[in-house]
Amino acid sequence: MSGRAEARERRDAERGYRVYGYRWVVLGVVMMVNFMIQVLWISYGAIIADASDYYGVSHQLITLLSMVFMIAFIPLSLPAAWVIDSRGFRTAVGFGVVLMGVFGVLRGLSGSNYTLVLVCTVGIAVAQPFLLNAWTKMPANWFAAGERATAVGLITLASMLGVGAGMGLSSALVGVMSIGAMQLWFGVAASVSAAAFLLLARERPATAPGPAGEEVRALMLDGLKHALTVKSFLVILVVAFVLLGVFNGVSSWIGDIVLPRGFGADAAGLLGMVMLLAGVIGAVVLSAMSDRQGKRIRYLVLTLTLAIPSLVGVAFASSTLLLYASFAALGFFIVGALPIGMQYAAEVTFPTPEGTSNGLVQLCGQCSVVFVYIMGPLRTGNGSFAVSLLLMSALLAVTAVAVSRLKDAPIRVGVTAGSSPTSAPTIDPTGAAGAASAGADAPPPPAPVG
Repeated sequence: MSGRAEARERRDAERGYRVYGYRWVVLGVVMMVNFMIQVLWISYGAIIADASDYYGVSHQLITLLSMVFMIAFIPLSLPAAWVIDSRGFRTAVGFGVVLMGVFGVLRGLSGSNYTLVLVCTVGIAVAQPFLLNAWTKMPANWFAAGERATAVGLITLASMLGVGAGMGLSSALVGVMSIGAMQLWFGVAASVSAAAFLLLARERPATAPGPAGEEVRALMLDGLKHALTVKSFLVILVVAFVLLGVFNGVSSWIGDIVLPRGFGADAAGLLGMVMLLAGVIGAVVLSAMSDRQGKRIRYLVLTLTLAIPSLVGVAFASSTLLLYASFAALGFFIVGALPIGMQYAAEVTFPTPEGTSNGLVQLCGQCSVVFVYIMGPLRTGNGSFAVSLLLMSALLAVTAVAVSRLKDAPIRVGVTAGSSPTSAPTIDPTGAAGAASAGADAPPPPAPVG
């Protein structure tokens, strides 16, 4: 450990700040339930034809079992954020995981009755916003400022792994058991993760992890009004919309994107897994680097910029090696940017509660489903998606330029030794860092302890 880091630790200890090893337990159970909600969401995506035969309904109705999650998220995102901010993430996520576990099991017990399966799926979909909107709230309560993007990145990792596991397991199990039995096993696993969360999760440690943990947050309505006046935050909402639009669009149409170049369904599945796994690595590596340097904007600009040639490769690469490299790079930069953007949104909108800022980011991400619909009509006569993919590249370029004009959020020193823990902090309503000295580097965040 460097002398500089030791000095920060001594300073934090003198001020009464402390991080606990138990934070990793809390993070672990949060990751578990986010993993399982994604498994339950995507578990029909890779077996649409089999599920259509099993339930005796059309392919469109099977697709509805996945779409209902996006549909439910839009009206429920802000109410879920209010519960997270007013009642705490443990209460909000606890409510969500109970719904997830109960309706996950009931969906499996519904057998081949599509109507009951749809009703249970709606119950699971209602749970999702309570889990996804808490991604920044839990790290804010438990982790030092220099660890929070990393924590959000790990939750993102669990979420992405859940998508991959849901697709892979459903494809593997559909040949050895009925879809109803498979869904029952998924529901039981979701119930186990829910029980682990309820038993092990705690709202906050006995001692705040740093100044940010003791700052007073605004009420949700006031925080919402404030967030929507912060120009930096509005840019991040657009970034989330574009990033998730690209990811969802490419993931949804991946088979048809590569088909005109002679790549079949097996290759499309492998390309999807490569993109997903690279995204998991990007979420962890880039978040950790962002935390280590205390910088968000430079990494957002980097990921948005490098995603452009990756997307062009997805559109035009004809060699196997180049195509796999393009999909891997796209996943690495697109998914890697998300946790950094979420953490920046929480920092720049202070004192807006973390659940509110995260909820708005997630909401914009869910609305990006319009990309999936638009891509279909933009196909060329030979089935190519080059037009839509090039338009996405242009959107990435525009957002990269917009983000490059932003500044990192200022390091806020909340409660100092001898001051009142309830004293109201000073905020920068514009969200611009370093107004007094534009372009000056802010001091690095406190080093993690323990």
